[in-house]
Amino acid sequence: MKYEMLYLIDSSVAEEARDALVAKFEDIVKNLGGTVVSTDKWGMKKLAYPIDYKSEAFYVLMTFEANGDSVKELDRVAGITDGVIRRMITKAQA
Repeated sequence: MKYEMLYLIDSSVAEEARDALVAKFEDIVKNLGGTVVSTDKWGMKKLAYPIDYKSEAFYVLMTFEANGDSVKELDRVAGITDGVIRRMITKAQA
């Protein structure tokens, strides 16, 4: 199955740490037997509403192929990772 994960990284996170987070999520997909199709860094954007008193976040869209268990684990890890303020994983359209 093909999935997309859109996640928002806290705007106060340094660029090196941001890149490390992107690499971390890509590695999780690969280590669980999936493949990363693409990773699009959309950059700093204004949030629709404040989250934890912040009005901006760094947006990243990762498209990947994996099985259901890998998706659950990726969602779990993203949920407990410092610096990630929101994440959403959806099935990509064929």
